Amino acid sequence: MTEAWLTGPIDGVDPLLLPAAHAFLQVQRELPALVSGLTMDELWARPGESASIGFHAMHIAGATDRLLTYARGTPLSDVQRSALTAETTRGGLDAAALVAEANAAIDAALAQIRATPRGTLSDAREVGRKRLPSTVLGLIAHAAEHATRHAGQIATLRRIVHRSTTRDDEHGA
Repeated sequence: MTEAWLTGPIDGVDPLLLPAAHAFLQVQRELPALVSGLTMDELWARPGESASIGFHAMHIAGATDRLLTYARGTPLSDVQRSALTAETTRGGLDAAALVAEANAAIDAALAQIRATPRGTLSDAREVGRKRLPSTVLGLIAHAAEHATRHAGQIATLRRIVHRSTTRDDEHGA
């Protein structure tokens, strides 16, 4: 399968935002295969006390939503703040639900990217309670890179978790 960044222009996406849109599309392509066939125990395992695959998938959705809220120049809502806390405490979603949450956030991100006028890309934005400085472009680029980074962590964790579960099963553990 051709990687998203090699598929050319995307209708309605400014060429300056194309790398971010491609990164989000790549995560959407990869995530279903990364969680497919994993048991609930594998999705929520924390080998070496690391974050679970489930956490990383939920964090792709939540962080994308939060970062793009800042890109719009809007503060986080109480619901978004509660979702942030829930990412570290909520478990029990299956693979399909995790993919659905991530896809919904990425679809919203792609819609926002399409609606972002080029002339606003250098507009100043503030991030978090400390109101750290960024720009519209900085937030969009970071959101896409962040989603890609967490998809990579899922890929690595899948190898660790699935291999250890398979090995335990083979040895009758």
